[in-house]
Amino acid sequence: MRQFLLEIWETTVAAAEQLPQEVFWVAGGCFSVIFLWMILIRLSRRRKQTLASVTGVTTGGGKDSRLDQVETVTTPAPGIRIDAVASFQPVMETFGEPAPEPEIGPPPDAAVFEPVGEAKTIETAGFLGRLKSGLSKTRNTISGGLDRIFSGSRKLDGAALEDIEELLITADIGVQATMSLIQKVSARASEISNIGELKSVLKEEILTTIDASQRDVAQKANPLPKIIMVVGVNGVGKTTTIGKLAARMAGEGKRVLIVAADTFRAAAIEQLTIWAERAGAEIVKHRQNADPAAVAYDGVEAAVARGMDVVLVDTAGRLHTKVNLMEELKKIKRTIAKKIPDAPHEVLMVLDATTGQNALVQAKMFHEALNVTGIVLTKLDGTAKGGIVIAICSATNIPLHYIGVGEQTEDLQNFNSQQFVDALF
Repeated sequence: MRQFLLEIWETTVAAAEQLPQEVFWVAGGCFSVIFLWMILIRLSRRRKQTLASVTGVTTGGGKDSRLDQVETVTTPAPGIRIDAVASFQPVMETFGEPAPEPEIGPPPDAAVFEPVGEAKTIETAGFLGRLKSGLSKTRNTISGGLDRIFSGSRKLDGAALEDIEELLITADIGVQATMSLIQKVSARASEISNIGELKSVLKEEILTTIDASQRDVAQKANPLPKIIMVVGVNGVGKTTTIGKLAARMAGEGKRVLIVAADTFRAAAIEQLTIWAERAGAEIVKHRQNADPAAVAYDGVEAAVARGMDVVLVDTAGRLHTKVNLMEELKKIKRTIAKKIPDAPHEVLMVLDATTGQNALVQAKMFHEALNVTGIVLTKLDGTAKGGIVIAICSATNIPLHYIGVGEQTEDLQNFNSQQFVDALF
């Protein structure tokens, strides 16, 4: 046996000596790669074990362990705000029903403010904090840009005014509104000798521009129910805004009815149904692709019969038929008026702040067709161009009623021009 093994060894060595040297290099490289791969696998396993020991999550890779991980991530502890869940809300606006809002405690910004007086004061302070946080990108663009322009001992001359003009246009204030502001600032040049005075003058002029559009609409003794027609293109957050408005009004003790007249967009009816349940509101709906005007008429008729206080009529933002969108919206408006002659009492248009100047074009187009009475501007927290507020107020003269700076219901608030301007500087 020993002799047999020796013969095999000698034969193997003899064969190996006849092989080219490159073969040995290739074999050695293969063994090295395999060795390194095994080391990486071992290190990865150790890392997972360490992570599991810290978080308490089993990472064995089985089905049960994956379920444990999901529960650990998505189940909030008392008082903890899960922003990751809220961030999926715009996605659900397009593809299906809204994600359920988690139980949350006070927003993080509220902790900055000392509790003074009633809980309402704390809530307002929390919203101011969220407003400033949401407009931080715009503030960095405008206020930070002005600081850079007037670094050193620069004076307010023609070149400086051109730089300011470019800065304001960059912040999406728009050419028309920017030219008007520059003219007003130039006329008050004698009052400006430093950056602080320049910002003060700009704040005054911007506030004047916004307030010019915030006209006081005479409060009519509207017969109940009050009909609010909500319009806007798809994707701006229209359905979500209706849900938030319904929740606010229901919280004020009003009986709210939602009318699902957007019968064209997939899952729009189902989404509104869930919002109605969450807000404690009633809903009138028909089948998919039903006549929107007929749904609106039935909704108003039901509201009158049930003694509702407010009716929120959802409408399409895009049609997949040969019917023109504006003509369809006009038809809905006329149909509502057949039941209640002076209705709808409000036509609210929802705009997405992240779309910039395109939002201005949308506002003009819908206003010409429907005589929009108020604007809701959403997603101000996700854009560096909050200056679109100034552009809209300057160009359309339509009052801005609500602004949204987040995904939670309380993040939709009444627009306050002074708070907004203060948050910009």
